[in-house]
Amino acid sequence: MEKAVLVGVYFKPQEKAEAEISLNELKWLAISAGANVEDVFLQKREEPDPKFLIGEGKVQEIKERIKKDGIDLVIFDENLKPSQVRHLEEYLECKVIDRTQLILDIFAQRARSKEGKLQVELAQYIYLLPRLTGKGIYLSRLGGGIGTRGPGEKKLEYDKRRIKKRISIIKKEIQEVAERRERQRERRKESSIPTVSLVGYTSAGKTTLFNYLTKESSLTSSLLFTTLDPLLRRVYLPSGFYFLISDTVGFIRKLPVELVSAFKATLQEIKEADLILHVIDISSEIYEREVNAVEEILKEMEIPKEKVINVFNKIDSLDNKNELLMKNRNKENVVFISAKTGEGVDDLLWLINEKLFKDMKLFTLEIPIEKKELLHKLYKIGFLIEKFEDGENIKLKIGAKPEIFSQIISHLGV
Repeated sequence: MEKAVLVGVYFKPQEKAEAEISLNELKWLAISAGANVEDVFLQKREEPDPKFLIGEGKVQEIKERIKKDGIDLVIFDENLKPSQVRHLEEYLECKVIDRTQLILDIFAQRARSKEGKLQVELAQYIYLLPRLTGKGIYLSRLGGGIGTRGPGEKKLEYDKRRIKKRISIIKKEIQEVAERRERQRERRKESSIPTVSLVGYTSAGKTTLFNYLTKESSLTSSLLFTTLDPLLRRVYLPSGFYFLISDTVGFIRKLPVELVSAFKATLQEIKEADLILHVIDISSEIYEREVNAVEEILKEMEIPKEKVINVFNKIDSLDNKNELLMKNRNKENVVFISAKTGEGVDDLLWLINEKLFKDMKLFTLEIPIEKKELLHKLYKIGFLIEKFEDGENIKLKIGAKPEIFSQIISHLGV
């Protein structure tokens, strides 16, 4: 386990409290990456130092701590210019990475599917390319560890020419993935099965809710970004209707632009969803900031607010739960739950049903086997809940709007 120190800096008009919150989050990130955080440094400055970002006096203080305790890694909360990293490493004689590189490293360790690994690898190379010198990467003399690992513990390529070639290959493969996903979405649209996406700040409880709704046991963890590859499962409502739900990667403040770009195919699943559940950890002391961070990303994705249900999770952790529920009981598109205990989930399912199936009813009918060609017409007006063939007839349960269903049935003569 690498011994690390964290470094934060804030400039006017930023408040110290805001910088401390960000540093605390950086500590969480570092631990998730496998580091042992030994100390935290924070400095207020009028403006960034062009050479070190922070003042030389603070750099000297960090150097003394490195020598005293055998520190392996220095992690900056702010993004560093390539020249600043080089100057810092030469002065400190220690590996230096920034927040973006740390997040990319965590993503690389969490990727499981081929698609996830490709997207992370692309993000890492987009980040690394401008940081290469003519002789190779500035980290070459510093060995491996946090910030230098590719997906699946593979060693990252550090040759400019080969990286450019690899980026071209990865982009082509990701495009193929995007096209395949688009075909899958089109097929789902044809079947009229609605999709719901879970979004939220990392560790808000999305996967716990996903598991509760789907009766599955996907990996949940206090570590960050355990859900990197999107999952898609079916959820049945008490009304008899069902929808497909996807669990996606958690968001975080200062999310690297390289990741947003590389994960375009995955984020498209959110954009194309019929409904979005924004899961919020209401027990977090900074949940309002976390909400703002997620809403900012959704805004950039041009997702309309009316398509979002705010799901305040972890109410089982609150002392003022009843007061909170009474205060917010009439708010639109808001529900309070505990994905851990199931409290409030019935209210969430009712709200989802209202959003997706408000004007729809369930119908059962039989079609003679010789009229099988009528099925595709029926699928266009609703979506199939159940289908059973007994050799003579096809028995169907279909969800559809009553007025449209009766017109079609009359027209089809079944």
